[in-house]
Amino acid sequence: MDMKGITIAVSKGIIDSFKGMIAIFYLDKEINKRAQTRHNKQKHEESKVVHNVIQCALLNGGVFLLSVLLFEYVLLPSIDAIFRTMFGAESFVTNVVWSWVKFFILKIYQTAWLVPLFLLSKVINALWFQDIADSAYRYSRGRPVSFSSISMFFADSIFSIVVQCLFLIQATLTSYIPIYPLGYMLYTVQVALLYSLYSFEYKWCNMGWELHKRLSFIEENWPYFIGFGLPLAIFTNIWDSWVIGGCVFSILFPLFIISGNEASPVMGASEYHLQMFSLVIAVANTLFSRTIGQAVAVH
Repeated sequence: MDMKGITIAVSKGIIDSFKGMIAIFYLDKEINKRAQTRHNKQKHEESKVVHNVIQCALLNGGVFLLSVLLFEYVLLPSIDAIFRTMFGAESFVTNVVWSWVKFFILKIYQTAWLVPLFLLSKVINALWFQDIADSAYRYSRGRPVSFSSISMFFADSIFSIVVQCLFLIQATLTSYIPIYPLGYMLYTVQVALLYSLYSFEYKWCNMGWELHKRLSFIEENWPYFIGFGLPLAIFTNIWDSWVIGGCVFSILFPLFIISGNEASPVMGASEYHLQMFSLVIAVANTLFSRTIGQAVAVH
């Protein structure tokens, strides 16, 4: 195994993952300049990559994340302090009544605010992410390549979502391996690969790559993609709360989409293919074989 080549590929992946933070400063300007030249200065729709990135940050950071932080670190501790001041730290009211009040406040907050906002943000983020990816792709590569049919596109998309969900479950299960730090390292490696898949999938779909080709490319060139997804995996996993981690992911992910579009993956760094997706593909194929059939089967 060529450790030098693997190290270089991982390092290149880490460096490339930050390209979006640089490209965001010139992307809109260059896209609009090209569009204006192409249409001989006629009216054209201006690119809104920066606008969409800012909107993602405001929704996920300014609204979602801020509300979670205020609730968990300001509102609940304040009410707890009031109970302790009024009734004493060890009183029945503080220990029993406050625990029930806190329980109901949490349920109301989760039901009336957190879950609806989470679902709404997922839908809005998906639209913004796609728009960012399409604009970046047109700038660097031109017109997207379509799938052979609409049914193939939907089948590929559905199967991809299932594979990604199963892979996340696989990664989570490996984190429970009771050998430190083996479990954590395996989990981090798989999450890094998954985040790389998220980041590059928009570009690869626009190139007309089907799921089996996307996954094979990641498995064949795993050192680079581990490096590329590692910063995002670290930024999102340092938090104890999965909600906060999800908000951080949604704030940073648009930049990684742009980075993936701008990046040139290092290929052939290792002769060994890291077949991390094999198990989940087999499970997904089994689940779909009796419903959708061969249209979505990955071999």
